[in-house]
Amino acid sequence: MPSAEPSPAGPPGEALPLGVRAGYGAGSVATGAFGTVPGLMLLPYLTDELGLAALWAGLVVVAPKAWDVLLNPVAGRITDRTRDPRGPRRPWLLRAGLPLAVLFAAIFASPGLGSAGLEAVWVLVFFLACATAYAFFQVPFVAMPAEMTASYDERTRLMTWRVALLALTILVTGASAPAIRDAVGGRDGYRLMGVVVAAVIVVGVVAAYAGTRRAPVTAPAAGAGSLREQLRLVAGARDFRLLLTTFVLQALATGTMLAGVDYVARTVLERPGAATVLFVCFVGPALVLTPVWTAYGERVGKRRGYLLASFVLATGALLLVGAQVVPAAVVFVAVALVGVGYAGAQVFPLAMLPDAAALDARRTGENRTGVYTGVWTAGETLGLALGPGVFAVVLALGGYVSATGGGAEQPASAVTAIVLGFSLLPAALVLLSLLWLRRYSIDAATLAAAGPVPSDPEEVGR
Repeated sequence: MPSAEPSPAGPPGEALPLGVRAGYGAGSVATGAFGTVPGLMLLPYLTDELGLAALWAGLVVVAPKAWDVLLNPVAGRITDRTRDPRGPRRPWLLRAGLPLAVLFAAIFASPGLGSAGLEAVWVLVFFLACATAYAFFQVPFVAMPAEMTASYDERTRLMTWRVALLALTILVTGASAPAIRDAVGGRDGYRLMGVVVAAVIVVGVVAAYAGTRRAPVTAPAAGAGSLREQLRLVAGARDFRLLLTTFVLQALATGTMLAGVDYVARTVLERPGAATVLFVCFVGPALVLTPVWTAYGERVGKRRGYLLASFVLATGALLLVGAQVVPAAVVFVAVALVGVGYAGAQVFPLAMLPDAAALDARRTGENRTGVYTGVWTAGETLGLALGPGVFAVVLALGGYVSATGGGAEQPASAVTAIVLGFSLLPAALVLLSLLWLRRYSIDAATLAAAGPVPSDPEEVGR
């Protein structure tokens, strides 16, 4: 199989071919589906289909992702040390991506176990297994850009494809998942939704693996020392630490809003299909404006672009505070503004991460890209996982009433809690994150001053 691989597209300092950019971006179909649907559908599934209390449901949602926080740096270290003619990362796309799809479908495929407790255990076990497979797909996938190109601006262009396809996937899966559930109804609706989303994940996995077959791979030798020593060195990288803190807080904000979509649609707006409309409003602007954010970042710099995008996101979230009293159209417009900011708040940090890893490689001559990426994805996973958990706590504080089959009458305090958890809380988290972002300092000049990328001769040109 390795001998059949086409030759690389060119040296890692050159512009990547369109096919490689699009192929890499296709991996976001898998990450976007897994990142979106559980955050959107799993909490309502547990509270309103299985009848599990909000706090217990939040624990089931958070626990597997907490496991990922521990596992991701390990996955990064393993891929750093992987020796394969296809490169250290690409083989893992298939090795972990295909099991990810099967396990995702299993989360919602319980045959009916007779009690909410046993059903919750089923979800917990398969979600934990699914999260494990996801760690070994996501970490190498996110690590690849640092080894595919040495160009500061090319990484931003690469992220344009990734974020555009991520936005499209969020739109398709986020809008279709509740629609499939509602069209079929009940447990069968959730089961069919799980199978459809699993098929989408398979498409993303296979497309990313095939599309990156001609991507250049240049990686320094794997860093020496234990994982603990590698983590200590990564933790000492000031700019990476600042960027990671910013991104984790914003992932928490996004996870909180994502968990609230279905509750806002059913309890606040009380309109058929409102969840689908909210998702279209959120993702639609990102499909159009992602290239605009990229062009803006190339003109003013990634940090300034990230700051502006974050302000736009926070402003949209703040406007949603009045969701109970303003017309539904105003809510949809505010969510669209959140989507405008979200597009930029994905493009820039994902383009800045490989800069931080590449700067470390240039300064030390060692490859810690996988460890950097493992820590990064652990932080992102933690933020996105805690989002539904935090929203579940907000529901509990508001007195939300869980019921098997849904449809329970909610007190006014629960409706208010849903609105505040969907608006004020994420806006505050985004604004708080800027305290760290404003101190970030890596730019093109910093990378140029650090010298060329050192290469592991066993990996160059593979």
